[in-house]
Amino acid sequence: MIEVRGLSKRYGDKVAVDDLTFTVRPGIVTGFLGPNGAGKSTTMRMIVGLDRPTAGTATVNGRPYAEHPDPLRQVGTLLEAKAVHTSRSARNHLLALAATHGFPRRRVDELLALVGLDQVATKRAGGFSLGMGQRLGIAAALLGDPKVLILDEPVNGLDPEGVRWVRELLKERAAAGCTVFVSSHLMSEMAVTAEHVIVIGRGRLLADTSVADLVAGASATAVRARTPQAARLAAALAGPDVTVEAVAPDVLEIRGLPSSRVGEVALAEQVVLYELTPLQASLEEAFMEMTADEVEFTAAPPPGAAVGAPGVGGRR
Repeated sequence: MIEVRGLSKRYGDKVAVDDLTFTVRPGIVTGFLGPNGAGKSTTMRMIVGLDRPTAGTATVNGRPYAEHPDPLRQVGTLLEAKAVHTSRSARNHLLALAATHGFPRRRVDELLALVGLDQVATKRAGGFSLGMGQRLGIAAALLGDPKVLILDEPVNGLDPEGVRWVRELLKERAAAGCTVFVSSHLMSEMAVTAEHVIVIGRGRLLADTSVADLVAGASATAVRARTPQAARLAAALAGPDVTVEAVAPDVLEIRGLPSSRVGEVALAEQVVLYELTPLQASLEEAFMEMTADEVEFTAAPPPGAAVGAPGVGGRR
């Protein structure tokens, strides 16, 4: 278990982490989400003692990371994939870690096979691609078969097969009772990997909730209605708090009314419905809505892009 209480970090006048309090529990994958510059990496570094908090505490399995006599058996971390001696081979990098912690050599070979690097085990780590470096970093994190995993962007640079492998690995570790805390900017991946999320923005806690509850609480929900009488239904549904968008000649997306009410109006107007589907916001949409005012850098829309156009992204 990871427990963070009142954790803060300042760099001069800049507040990187602002009074964070949360608990990461074993048995589930917990996603750590936030825009660039939100303080995710700084928080993870403070949890494992690489940065000193300005205020507050962070403990892993009941004590500060630095006080564990067997840290690699307690916590496996991936905070920087390229944090390896570039002239060492993948095998020698892991052997050096194993030797300093009393792990057998066979554990190194097991992990090289597990992460798919056994065929390049003797190659210099400095020549690895980003994805290969991620695999080596994950192998190092797993070296002590730890009870807690803390991974910062573990799928960065991986191909689809690698992303899927990491997803299954995290779920498997959580199912075995481990505490799994993972940051990612890939909302689609977090939606199918994490059960719980902690969301921060500008160093402050924005949400500590299940993925299902975060998505359910998003306002970007709609109802899709498909009918050959779309114009007639749209006119009947019009109201001060209702938005109706024609996304195709025979398809409407309605906001402001539940599907049951749309069905009742269609019946009253004798409009034929071929489809009536409630549309739930995606995790990405819920995240974007929650962090809209927390983004440190905002890019201009691409040339020709519609600004402020109505619609429910990612559903068509």
